[in-house]
Amino acid sequence: MKVTLVEEEMINRLVNKIDQLELKFEGIVKKANYPLNERWLNVEEATQILNCSKKVLFQYRDNFLIPYTQINHKYFFKASDIEKFLNSNYKPIRGF
Repeated sequence: MKVTLVEEEMINRLVNKIDQLELKFEGIVKKANYPLNERWLNVEEATQILNCSKKVLFQYRDNFLIPYTQINHKYFFKASDIEKFLNSNYKPIRGF
């Protein structure tokens, strides 16, 4: 049997790295459980999620269907607002 000695400092660094990985993993799991939670989307990301053109997205914005924030000449949309908009337009099929 081979015995290896490890310095206490090295053990502490290893434990710290494991703790950091645990925190990162918890963040990843949280994002997976709440994928659209309070994330800000730019125009390109919002059009991808809605599968629409910029023109249509801006029509939704101008008709007050989707809230937005404007900083200088850039528009941002809360991902949760996009999700609410999608859910509000959901049309279930009978018997499905």
